[in-house]
Amino acid sequence: MSGSGHKVPSGWRIAVLGGGAWGTALALAMLRAGHFVRLYARDPETVTAIDRGENPRYLPGIALQAGIVATSDIGAALDGADCVLAVAPAQSLRAMLATAKAHFPKDVPLVLCAKGIERDTGALLSAIAGEILPENPVAALSGPSFATDVARGLPTAVVVAAGNEGLAADLAARFSAQNLRCYSSDDLIGVEIGGALKNVFAIAAGAVTGAELGASAQAAMVTRGFVELRRIGAAFGARPETLMGLSGLGDLLLTCSSAQSRNFAYGLALGQGKPLAGLPLAEGVPTAAIAARIASERNIDAPIITAVAAILDGTITIRQAVSALMTRPLKTETDV
Repeated sequence: MSGSGHKVPSGWRIAVLGGGAWGTALALAMLRAGHFVRLYARDPETVTAIDRGENPRYLPGIALQAGIVATSDIGAALDGADCVLAVAPAQSLRAMLATAKAHFPKDVPLVLCAKGIERDTGALLSAIAGEILPENPVAALSGPSFATDVARGLPTAVVVAAGNEGLAADLAARFSAQNLRCYSSDDLIGVEIGGALKNVFAIAAGAVTGAELGASAQAAMVTRGFVELRRIGAAFGARPETLMGLSGLGDLLLTCSSAQSRNFAYGLALGQGKPLAGLPLAEGVPTAAIAARIASERNIDAPIITAVAAILDGTITIRQAVSALMTRPLKTETDV
């Protein structure tokens, strides 16, 4: 299971806040791990659909195992919870936690399951959680995982991180099930940084593919993108081995190679010159702008992130960005 060596307990009451694809998939995963699950969704139609055993808007064609109790009442979802999984998009997390605060059970762990950096403040999601719910221990669940794979029960490995190593190990043990292997980490910042920044590089990978610039260009972009991820991670105090793991390199490889990734799909449409309106939410879009700002303020060399942000705001085209990247001053590959 998680490798913690102790008997895996079960039977927690888990509240999942978010009725989208990832929230629904995680609710199923928690159910399979032996927990009692309540899922909060703002949309009453989603609640009704889940009660019928489906979520056609977000997980079309996937039958949901019976046992998830769905509700549009956030207080009811949180009532008596032993653990809370927050699955709101990164830019909506602050508002959701502010709404949930009055109903939040005291001292229970809050597990952040979205990936991103708050656009307006540059705050990591754990900092937002600590600000709004200072009495609740905070963890994050991240790694190379598509919602449809987890919902179908396909083999998936993720990492659960918390500043308290014991809490991380306990959560990883409780969340693990037959086809969901959870590793634990006490590098919460490293796990968050890896999960947030890989979305930006997934947009870049999709754009390179969409513009038909070739597999060689995509491989170079992903590899050099990882260098930037490590630079920014180091500035935040992330450990290099964390960024080499599931929540960093693992997630980067997955999302930069498949149109199942919303961020890759967004970049693909961008590279093909297709309309972007109406595409599924791509967290890398707001993250690119704030990551580029952070890199500039901290004097971190991050040309790919900067280029993605400029492409998204219409300052330059994809081919102009690639040309600029290819004509940068030459240096050794291992320069940091």
